Amino acid sequence: MCGIVGYVGTENAVDIIISSLKKLEYRGYDSAGITVLNQKLETYKTVGKIADLEKIIPANFTGHIGIGHTRWATHGKPETRNAHPHLSSNIAVVHNGIIENYMKLKEKLISQGYEFLSDTDTEVIAHLLHSTIKNNTQFSLLDAVRHVMNEMEGSYAIAVLYTAEPDHIVLARKDSPLVIGLGNNGFFAASDVTAFLRYTKNAVYVNDKELVLISPTGVEFYNNDGQQIEKKVDIIEWDEEAAEKAGYEHFMLKEIHEQSASIQDTYAGKISELEGRVILDELKMSDDQLKNLQRITIIACGTSWNAGCVGKYLFESLAGIHTDIETASEFRYGDPVLCGQVFTLAITQSGETADTLAAIRSSKAYGCKAAAITNVVGSSITRETDSVLFTRAGPEIGVAATKTFTAQLIILYLMAIHMGTVRGRLTPENARDILVGIKQLPGQVQKVLNNKNIIKECAEHYAKVQDYFFIGRHVNYPVSLEGALKLKEISYIHAEGYAAGELKHGPLALISSETPVVAIATKGHTYEKVLSNIKEVKARGAEVIAIANQSDTEINKYVDMVLRIPDCHELLSPVLSSVVLQLLAYYTAYARGCSIDKPRNLAKSVTVE
Repeated sequence: MCGIVGYVGTENAVDIIISSLKKLEYRGYDSAGITVLNQKLETYKTVGKIADLEKIIPANFTGHIGIGHTRWATHGKPETRNAHPHLSSNIAVVHNGIIENYMKLKEKLISQGYEFLSDTDTEVIAHLLHSTIKNNTQFSLLDAVRHVMNEMEGSYAIAVLYTAEPDHIVLARKDSPLVIGLGNNGFFAASDVTAFLRYTKNAVYVNDKELVLISPTGVEFYNNDGQQIEKKVDIIEWDEEAAEKAGYEHFMLKEIHEQSASIQDTYAGKISELEGRVILDELKMSDDQLKNLQRITIIACGTSWNAGCVGKYLFESLAGIHTDIETASEFRYGDPVLCGQVFTLAITQSGETADTLAAIRSSKAYGCKAAAITNVVGSSITRETDSVLFTRAGPEIGVAATKTFTAQLIILYLMAIHMGTVRGRLTPENARDILVGIKQLPGQVQKVLNNKNIIKECAEHYAKVQDYFFIGRHVNYPVSLEGALKLKEISYIHAEGYAAGELKHGPLALISSETPVVAIATKGHTYEKVLSNIKEVKARGAEVIAIANQSDTEINKYVDMVLRIPDCHELLSPVLSSVVLQLLAYYTAYARGCSIDKPRNLAKSVTVE
């Protein structure tokens, strides 16, 4: 999502910061800004692209120390006043992340007389730093940043300028990426090595709760106790083009690996685990409106439709609301039975899917409240719906959706829990169990990624087959559909996803020793039924690949290969199983020599019927 850049050295900071920000454009953004310290803070920022920022920067705007930012809106609309850097008197800040307790801090600062000029959580940081130094005159900027870190809850990578200390930048990190570049003519800070790779390949990665002070003479690293620490310098081996993929051979593989972060970013600030509830102000629906809902209609296409199928199970089981899932391209040509008590939910990664836009317009004509789940701020769907819930997955460049799919699932979980709690279907205790599980997902996804070599071996073993079957039940039925879609999209293998109980109604005729079957057999109330379906296909000679929980000691007796996921709440297993299936598709396509990021005949955003 957001990108931050900092530079201190002998070269023109403006040129370096602008060129570095351009290298972070792939992350996605809606505004950009820069501040340079020349005895005073000089700031230029604007909505739009970096090219728009360059147009408003004077030709004589130079300096040797500065910070820059590309913003992807979370708090506040894409407007110039919400663009970074944010200032408080003689302090300037850029920030990547989300300050979850910003409203509490903002109220305290307003009571102290601070005036807020933006709607962002970031401006809180600037005023908080100013207040801290004002009330602790012996504090250096480094002291103040360390103090403020202990007051902020959430995620952040920040870079700070202070006119009273004009020769350095102070930075800090928690849960958001930050890397330092060590050059011959200066020192760099950025969200990604891509930003400064043209200037240096010497990088130091900053860990959580660490602080950095960069000056013309060097870089100092500190822990949260204020003690100076030594850090390892890494030599970046790849070139600029490869760096945009962060060293991964394909964007798809990079994006699969980003899911630990994208899942966390998507639920950040929305979970009150202690109270067992979800904070979903973006939905813009009162408790009474939620209680009076008769039905939900989900409208989507492709991968988003598969996510919507999971949502159907969630809304019905957790919130007790009858839910329909509609293919957008069919919905607009039917005669839907809708009314004001039906809630329509559009799911679209790009926010520009033509069929989904047309369908949601049709639903609005019936007086339905409409919401959207999308990944793109300012996209068309945001103007067609009453409310928008953003997946904070960052830009997804690979055509085959991966991290946006799991981010959509996270939003659907949060919506279903919120509605279930409001409608009295879900107790705080039951809600808390699922919310605890959601917060464990980033670490569990990482465990799946750590075992990718096992998945790779499986993919290579079956890479030459011509047909695949994917089967699952309940919430895992849509996962089987998504697994089949991923495989066919990028490996060009014919693949079918099926409700496991439907095999006997025809598809068993296609099962043979040349048709591997992927059975999603995670623990839950349909587990025994899936085992029966596995025995059915084994009896027809098929080889079976099972996705199963780590603790399952039975499954090996019935299948040929097992791909494991960590034990988790039954309803949350689709997230982890999906990551396994994404890797299976990727490594299959890789073994077959396919064009992975740009599969034939497909586009990332489908803006035509």
